Amino acid sequence: QVQVVESGGGLVQPGGSLRLSCAASGYIRSIYPMGWYRQAPGKQRELVATITSGGIPNYADSVKGRFTISRDNAKNTVYLQMNSLKPDDTAVYYCNIDRRRDRLGTTWGQGTQVTVSS
Repeated sequence: QVQVVESGGGLVQPGGSLRLSCAASGYIRSIYPMGWYRQAPGKQRELVATITSGGIPNYADSVKGRFTISRDNAKNTVYLQMNSLKPDDTAVYYCNIDRRRDRLGTTWGQGTQVTVSS
């Protein structure tokens, strides 16, 4: 069984930075795409950034130029460096590992709260 655990959330002032980490553990036989999503109160979950098994990133327009996704394949870990944070970035941030190509589905973490406020 595969588990995904996020960490690094917290309270930060507007303009500040945070670095989120997402570690996948368990029986993982290959390198899979992983991604970050977020859900603000009263809103649907939305894509923030994804990264392919080969390390190619994709970003939502709202975070381009401010957020950077990266991965350490040896650790099955994905990072999200968030700079120039805005109050609109406040949300619960979720990570997933996408193993659909091997018919193993998508596994999500429990989420980590990011609050941007003065």
